[in-house]
Amino acid sequence: MAIKPLSNRVVAKIEQPQEKTASGLLLGTAKEAPAYAVVESVGPDVKSIKKGDKILYKEFATNKVKVDDTDYVIVEEKDILATI
Repeated sequence: MAIKPLSNRVVAKIEQPQEKTASGLLLGTAKEAPAYAVVESVGPDVKSIKKGDKILYKEFATNKVKVDDTDYVIVEEKDILATI
């Protein structure tokens, strides 16, 4: 099932923060860890984000959806803070 966003919304697949560094050191978890996701599809009014971009977004301003055991987030373009 594909999710097709409307207007200025973006659908992105949620990425979990890394638990270890490349050398094997365990990382602690912050109370407010950054919210990362990879863009799966964009609405027709989205101007600066494209499919495949890795984004940092305001977590409180999203709608979370689970489809086929995969967690997605739907977020408006204005609530995307940066691309990585």
